[in-house]
Amino acid sequence: MEEVNALKEKGNAALQQGNYSEAIKFYSEAIALDPSNHVLYSNRSAAYAKDENFELALADAEKTVTLKPDWGKGYSRKGSALAFLGRTDEAIEAYEEGLRVDPTNAQLAEGLKEVKASNPPFPGAGLNAELFKAPDLFDKLRNNPQTRAFLNDPEYVKTVTRLHTDPSAKLDRFDDPKILTTVCVLLGLNFTMTGDGDVPMDTSEPPSEPAPRPKEPEKRKEPSEDLSSMSENQLQARKEKEKGNEAYKKKDFVTALSHYNKAVELDPTDITYLNNIAAVYFEQKEYQKCIEQCEKAIEIGRENRADFKLIAKAFTRIGNAYKKLEEYSTAKVYYEKSMSEHRTPEIRSLLSDVEKKIKEKEAKAYIDPVKAEEAKEKGNELFKTGDYGEAIKYYTEAIKRNPEDSKYYSNRAACYTKLAAFDLGLKDCEKCLELDPKFIKGWIRKGKILQGMQQHGKAITAYQKALELDPKNAEAIDGYRSCSVAVNSNPDEVRKRAMADPEIQAILRDPAMRLILQQMQSDPKALNDHLKNPDIAAKLQKLLESGMIAIH
Repeated sequence: MEEVNALKEKGNAALQQGNYSEAIKFYSEAIALDPSNHVLYSNRSAAYAKDENFELALADAEKTVTLKPDWGKGYSRKGSALAFLGRTDEAIEAYEEGLRVDPTNAQLAEGLKEVKASNPPFPGAGLNAELFKAPDLFDKLRNNPQTRAFLNDPEYVKTVTRLHTDPSAKLDRFDDPKILTTVCVLLGLNFTMTGDGDVPMDTSEPPSEPAPRPKEPEKRKEPSEDLSSMSENQLQARKEKEKGNEAYKKKDFVTALSHYNKAVELDPTDITYLNNIAAVYFEQKEYQKCIEQCEKAIEIGRENRADFKLIAKAFTRIGNAYKKLEEYSTAKVYYEKSMSEHRTPEIRSLLSDVEKKIKEKEAKAYIDPVKAEEAKEKGNELFKTGDYGEAIKYYTEAIKRNPEDSKYYSNRAACYTKLAAFDLGLKDCEKCLELDPKFIKGWIRKGKILQGMQQHGKAITAYQKALELDPKNAEAIDGYRSCSVAVNSNPDEVRKRAMADPEIQAILRDPAMRLILQQMQSDPKALNDHLKNPDIAAKLQKLLESGMIAIH
């Protein structure tokens, strides 16, 4: 149990930091060790919801309720996931069921209130055909300027007549803008369609007039440095430094070094001259001399109470020198010392870069294909016994030992699938196929994961890729068939799921894409022209995979 609690705490910390994938990973590993722990499923549901993966959030919420039916938070998770999926009636039912179990739960009460108060996805949602039963229906439509012209459309008249006269008729044509407008008219709503489909087009406020730019304050002249307190040697040292700077700019480093050394002889207490000498050594790639000079500069600077920014500069240059020598750990130490003197974004950036280099170097040194295979075999044994959480650890170790082997990602994806952590499994499949696009098992596993996520259109594409590589593969054939049946047996449910996908919503809101889709309906041959544009082709592929459109 200690290991479960440790993993849960790691997941909680990752969730609070906004690292949702990491949180899901830790919760999944904890679930593998304690599959009857309702809190773990609840926490993973929250992580999925934060990651906008509401289908999986719902699945975990339902598991939470199954394991602990008297716990209010499970119903709250379920209601929230259903609300985000647009399944408002079911969300209300979940909240109400939770309140029957826990009547004083404020979170459930607030969730129910918000769902009931929220606007439906489109005007008229949740209504039945009773709206069309009024005796004066056609008079209302004829007298309203928004619907008057619709009566010239035989199909429209046929649909409205059926809704008016057939007691069993259902109001299910909200994809028809004329019917949607008619519902608004009958409800007395002032609603105007922005396009020909059921997705509103983006609108934005006209750009406001740019505000007049404030007058820039006049630059104050920096007061000239008071040289009266300087000794003759200090003044001469300053002149030598200026000559050195001129030579440095011209990349005449030998001359620059000569002038800076003279400046130090004249005034050995000024850190600036020592820093400049170090800069010359750095340019000459004399990194060890650069480091020694910087250390001397820091010592002199400390003795003479130099500006902390100049000391920070010396530490930074030491860090840069060690970085050039590829001694990244030592460079990190000196960048941190510089930051302790004077924190700047530039030093923070250098520190981040060297930390990345250290990780890369450690990862490279850790690579060992033999040990990778040993870890994989151990993972395989654990997988066979059903210990998926522990198997993940060994497959992860195999990946660290040999990150270029696609099989390890595929094996870990299988574990994530068993733990219902589909998004992590999908990432591993994509990495596996990036490394080896001809790995059939990777495509099949990706298809199965997408199937589990109810993304049948995308799953079909994955199975098609597998069949291109092996047309007789039984797993790919079965997967392709079952997904095709799922898509064709309930197309409305497929579209409903697709509309919950933010990426699909964005495509359908794009005015250019909507125009293309309309053009394809009236002129199917136009498809070939549009597919020549890679961006449009990618968006059409997304719509095909989601089941929103079909090309025959």
